[in-house]
Amino acid sequence: MKALRFGRSAAVLSVAALALTACGGNGGGTTETTSAPAEGGNTSAPAEVAGTLVGGGASSQESAMTAWTNGVTEVHPDLTVTYDPVGSGSGREGFLAGQYSFAGSDAAMDEEEMAQAEEVCGPEGVFHVPAYISPVAVAFNLEGVDTVNMDADTIAKVFTGEITTWNDPAIAEQNPDAELPDTKITVVHRADDSGTTENFTEYLAAAAPESWTYDVVETWPSEITAESAQQTSGVVSLAQSTDGAITYADASQIGNLGTVSVKVGEEYVPYSSEAAAAAVEKAKPGEAGAVELDRTTTEAGVYPIVLVSYHIYCNQYQDQETADMAKAFGEYVVSEEGQAAAEESAGNAPISDATRDAALESIQAISVQG
Repeated sequence: MKALRFGRSAAVLSVAALALTACGGNGGGTTETTSAPAEGGNTSAPAEVAGTLVGGGASSQESAMTAWTNGVTEVHPDLTVTYDPVGSGSGREGFLAGQYSFAGSDAAMDEEEMAQAEEVCGPEGVFHVPAYISPVAVAFNLEGVDTVNMDADTIAKVFTGEITTWNDPAIAEQNPDAELPDTKITVVHRADDSGTTENFTEYLAAAAPESWTYDVVETWPSEITAESAQQTSGVVSLAQSTDGAITYADASQIGNLGTVSVKVGEEYVPYSSEAAAAAVEKAKPGEAGAVELDRTTTEAGVYPIVLVSYHIYCNQYQDQETADMAKAFGEYVVSEEGQAAAEESAGNAPISDATRDAALESIQAISVQG
């Protein structure tokens, strides 16, 4: 299995502030109020938190979420957190319907969703916490081949079905030293609404607009003939069992699949901790705590297909119990301990100190609807 490891020197996401903007929650338990953040980013949630906090969303976060839901019990033994990895779109839908008290999402809420959140949660709205950062790997199953080079146009043409075999001249010309077979390319995409799909199609639309003529979407275009599977684990499993398959997935979960080095400027850049960090460090602050990545960068050493996955919380919950549980879990996730646990489990890049401080300020401002 290919290891994806991010060192602590790869500081990312220097977002100055996280905007506060919708939601109501569910869950129950007994809690006390939250104190100020501990020095060094450690959690400082109530000493006694008990109950079950329910969340759902991005499957890209599944490994990290397992580490977080297990690890938080070391700080709060009576707090149980459950998470359903149903995909980003379904996670946000469940959050807006009151099914989940928090959502994991590889894409920020749009304006319509923000308005819906106010209806469910009250006028104070929601905020986004950048909690999980990872490259999106373009991964393939081709016997005897571990890596290939592709520029953005070639990637787009492969995923739209214009390029159908692995020895196509467009691929071969970029890989003169590789022995590429005439194996048929089978495109595998997410069947569910997916923030990973949105991040990948955002890259294609920006970097290869002439070859990718579709929109930036969470649901893969139905006009493209391809195979599909549910969630990250599904597309990886299908690609691993299909000779000649190619897919896109959170790099921490691709297993033994080969990967594409993406052309950036005059070089081909494989996914890596440093390349992912470089892309996110150069991101611009967006609305409501989101970040805006430059998918068309030509700077050396930058890998442009990166996802920033958020946790979405209410500014105000319907009851004190849920508010305190959300604080406790949110603080643990962004703490040094929580980020280290996720890094060990999933290989994602830990957030920067600046992002942690801003996140803690927003999390600890969670209150109860008056």
